Amino acid sequence: MTTTELTRQILKKKSFLCIGLDVDLGKIPKHLLQHDDSIFEFNKAIIDATHHLCVAYKPNTAFYEAQGIKGWQALQKTISYLNNNYPEQFTIADAKRGDIGNTSAMYAKAFFEDLSFDSVTVAPYMGKDSVEPFLAFENKITILLALTSNEGSTDFQTKNSDKNQLYQTVIKTSQTWKNAQNLMYVVGATKGSYFSKIRQLVPESFLLVPGIGAQGGDLNEVCKQGLSKNIGLLINSSRSIIYASDGTDFANDARNEAHKIQSEMELILKKHLSN
Repeated sequence: MTTTELTRQILKKKSFLCIGLDVDLGKIPKHLLQHDDSIFEFNKAIIDATHHLCVAYKPNTAFYEAQGIKGWQALQKTISYLNNNYPEQFTIADAKRGDIGNTSAMYAKAFFEDLSFDSVTVAPYMGKDSVEPFLAFENKITILLALTSNEGSTDFQTKNSDKNQLYQTVIKTSQTWKNAQNLMYVVGATKGSYFSKIRQLVPESFLLVPGIGAQGGDLNEVCKQGLSKNIGLLINSSRSIIYASDGTDFANDARNEAHKIQSEMELILKKHLSN
């Protein structure tokens, strides 16, 4: 899926919500544990209940890899279910990969070809030759970690480097790489005051924004500085939606939480598009 198609879905659904499928077996409803594949059953229920309220789903691969082969199979089933039943959804493998060129090429093949994700998150620390193998895939998006929401992000990302803070250098340098038009960037919602500067660097690039809800990010603050002509934002929410309830009606409660966020987004979009 291209970002043009993503913008079209955002305008159609009046939502730029991404739902993170970070499945912790210790948190899902207990009655699901009786299934052979409780992870997939949980994901399927969440997807069926919320697909009309969001434009993207983002499984964090660590939650699946931690369960061994059964977890990886659940990830495969989840992405296959999305692609077959809700192909309009933008899919993100939150894998944070990045290695020397030939290894990155194998990571890219795994997520783009074998699993058929639309995008994958990538760490930029090793530079151009570790990222360009991902960018080489046509109609696939590479989401580069730029300014993250975790506490330790200030250890490196906001340190001065060549008259710029390091995250600024990462963004500016990445724009010179081959197929840079296939880049999106991760920018944490807890970094709301930085969005104005980031928009100066990449006025139209899509930004994947985690940290709304449980992590304390403010949706309106992010949108005030982060929205672009093509909308340009994907706001991720995970725990506050998928773990809204641990009862038998958990999917309905997840739908209600997603609807609250989507309703806010609809009002924000209406105001943004009228300006």
